[in-house]
Amino acid sequence: MASETQRGRSLWVPALPPGQVAHGSSTQLETNTAGRDAGGQVKRLKPVGSRSPLHPKEAAKKWAGGAVQFRSCEGSRKVHFESSAPADFRVGKDGVVYAARSFQLSPEPTRFLLYAKDKETQEQWEVAVKLVPDPENTEKEQKKMDDIVFPRQQNKHSGHLQRQKRDWVIPPINLPENSRGPFPQELVRIRSDRDKSLSLRYSVTGPGADQPPTGIFIINPITGQLSVTKPLDREQIASFHLRAHAVDVNGNQVENPIDIVINVIDMNDNRPEFLHQVWNGTVPEGSKPGTYVMTVTAIDADDPNVLNGMLRYRILSQAPSTPSPNMFTINNETGDIITVAAGLDREKVQQYTLIIQATDMEGNPTYGLSNTATAVITVTDVNDNPPEFTAMIFYGEVPENRVDVIVANLTVTDKDQPHTPAWNAMYRMTSGDPSGRFAIFTDPNSNDGLVTVVKPIDFETNRMFVLTVAAENQVPLAKGIQHPPQSTATVSISVIDVNESPYFVPDPKIERKEEGLPAGTVLTTFTAQDPDRYMPQTALRYSKLSDPANWLRIDPNTGQITTTGILDRESPHVKNNMYNATFLASDTGIPPMSGSGTLQIILLDINDNAPRVDPQEATTCETLQPNATNITALDDDIDPNAGPFAFELPINPPSVRKNWTVIRISGDRAQLALRIKFLEAGIYDVPIIITDSGNPPKSSTSILKVKVCQCDINGDCTDADRIVGAGLGTGAIIAILLCIITLLILVLMFVVWMKRRDKERQAKQLLIDPEDDVRDNILKYDEEGGGEEDQDYDLSQLQQPDTIEPDAIKPVGIRRLDERPIHAEPQYPVRSAAPHPGDIGDFINEGLKAADNDPTAPPYDSLLVFDYEGSGSTAGSLSSLNSSSSGGEQDYDYLNDWGPRFKKLADMYGGGDD
Repeated sequence: MASETQRGRSLWVPALPPGQVAHGSSTQLETNTAGRDAGGQVKRLKPVGSRSPLHPKEAAKKWAGGAVQFRSCEGSRKVHFESSAPADFRVGKDGVVYAARSFQLSPEPTRFLLYAKDKETQEQWEVAVKLVPDPENTEKEQKKMDDIVFPRQQNKHSGHLQRQKRDWVIPPINLPENSRGPFPQELVRIRSDRDKSLSLRYSVTGPGADQPPTGIFIINPITGQLSVTKPLDREQIASFHLRAHAVDVNGNQVENPIDIVINVIDMNDNRPEFLHQVWNGTVPEGSKPGTYVMTVTAIDADDPNVLNGMLRYRILSQAPSTPSPNMFTINNETGDIITVAAGLDREKVQQYTLIIQATDMEGNPTYGLSNTATAVITVTDVNDNPPEFTAMIFYGEVPENRVDVIVANLTVTDKDQPHTPAWNAMYRMTSGDPSGRFAIFTDPNSNDGLVTVVKPIDFETNRMFVLTVAAENQVPLAKGIQHPPQSTATVSISVIDVNESPYFVPDPKIERKEEGLPAGTVLTTFTAQDPDRYMPQTALRYSKLSDPANWLRIDPNTGQITTTGILDRESPHVKNNMYNATFLASDTGIPPMSGSGTLQIILLDINDNAPRVDPQEATTCETLQPNATNITALDDDIDPNAGPFAFELPINPPSVRKNWTVIRISGDRAQLALRIKFLEAGIYDVPIIITDSGNPPKSSTSILKVKVCQCDINGDCTDADRIVGAGLGTGAIIAILLCIITLLILVLMFVVWMKRRDKERQAKQLLIDPEDDVRDNILKYDEEGGGEEDQDYDLSQLQQPDTIEPDAIKPVGIRRLDERPIHAEPQYPVRSAAPHPGDIGDFINEGLKAADNDPTAPPYDSLLVFDYEGSGSTAGSLSSLNSSSSGGEQDYDYLNDWGPRFKKLADMYGGGDD
């Protein structure tokens, strides 16, 4: 192993602020470097120091140190640096050594190690660094500050050319963020070599000086001293670019501006922050180790190129810790979470909770800042549990001939997540139902299998079914898992015998019969069968259910059908030559059942209908040309009992053949025309004899009403209205007259009613009609009639007292005792048509005063008859019960015989002194 030591001048460092750069010009580096390549050869690296850009005066306050770089004997390499004391010193990617914190160097040398690693060949080296305080050099540096001198410009006015000096490249000034001061803190002095002959003024421009954020950097215009006024924050501004200017007192530029770059050195002043506090991920159960689950991400506001922003992840805890406490691991650089152990089982653990920590300083637990987040990992279900029946045999029963009936309920268990394709069960029958009479549906809520009958079952054919049923999930089972025997079950279904309805054989039954059969003819025997062979029952009974024309009768015991009327093919109940009748067969089972059957009788036509003419009215002209009228023969029969038809005119009366002629033009059509040259306009009845082609044939005489009219040259009638009026029948005229008379009677009744209403309106008093006036009217509550003498009185006079005849006109002795006295009636006030609301009270008061002074107004002391029974009543008058002349000595004990309703009267008037 070879070693090499370089010694430089020592510098006494009273204190090292955090983040200060250590440059190699004033450090004593004792290095012991060694390394081996892939072939085992020793490689030597030489530490090289770089010149400090700081002013000598600033170096007295801050450690100028050494920028340690490694150069391989074979050329440049990609080297990664690390420090053995990261709490005090750290190394950037460029090899610059920084002070990680503020501290005072002791008189004894400070030692630490620097490590270098080749990223390509993985070779490693280490260097021992020793910091030795140098008091003498420190005092010199404290008195001296780095100067930045403007490069000299060429004299434009000199007679000969001078060599122009190249502009200097000013190294950046590095300032740590969050410095504690004191402020303003001097950084460097700007100077021009012309300040000896001229009075100059210095200034700086740029962001941080005269541009926002202003006032961070200031310069003494006389001395050129550049200072910072407050702590810097790298996370806000990482570097400042300023320009220094030198002008004379007149403001003329004496030097070209120079650029000054001030870099803010990052400090570890920000913790990592996760993008989410809770991260959610999923992983299928049974996943193999190495399965990706999710990625968590944190960010750090510090510089990501230095240790302050380099994050590392790790898992702090896992809950629950079964089946292994380390089911997951995390990539410390990317944050990817993967599985590292087998045994994920959703049925045991459905969710894991991980506490994830992110730490900067590349995960250094001592100096790095950290933060935590929660990762929730849900174990998703896979179909690793087949459905299993809760029993090996299920039983059920179903009545015969029933459909859509659930006969058995198959229950299964499945450990997978409910209501998922891995849990939902599907049932299929593997044997026992070749005809497909059953189907199994799945209950979506309970996952049970519902065995349902979809086709009727006959007990007499099948009394029991034994089905084999298998249960599966909607998705296949996971690889390596087979269906156990519990996934298959047997279903035993018993069929129950019930009383079934009888059925006719055949149904419908078709019979072909000629129409016109007389009543009592036996048509056929229509019987039914009872399917219940194993159920004791009596014989079937037959009845008629539907017989539209009431032509048939069925024997209740034998089912023999006979006619009760003549079968007519032309009946409206016959459609397409077919007559339908429905019969019922009933058994005596429990409960009784019945079945229906249809008898269809096809009626064969016979020639029982004579033909007739159509239409029955025609129109022709008075003259021969044009005068033809087409007629058609109709017959309710069908071939061969219908056409072709023969048309002829009768011999009598002779005028028919004299005036008319008929010519056949087809099998069912003929033409009627005038035989004479002229026939007077009018309506003529022309008889026409029509004969069909039946065997034997039938004929009939049809009357054709022919309207003969005057015609124009086109053959159209010109006096059809006159002819129609002339041909109006007597019945039509009588009907019109009756309508006119009825209308006149209604008008007359309306006029009489209007006059009566006007009269009643004139007789109206106060505010009410006479019909509604109850003051002097008889109100009949129970009119049972009076004696014979009561029939002599005109009770209508009592309904309208105003119309009573004068007393002088009435015969003596006719007046009843309950009529009001005859006196002169006072005049009642008449209300105006539209009274003022204020006059209504006066109107009512005046009417009340007139009524009080009216001796004829009720009540008056007279006999008020509520039920007049004649003058022979023994009860007497009840109008004077309280008077002294009421007959108190009379015997009222007979009232006790009238019932409990009159007992009170008997006690009042028949009890003596009491």
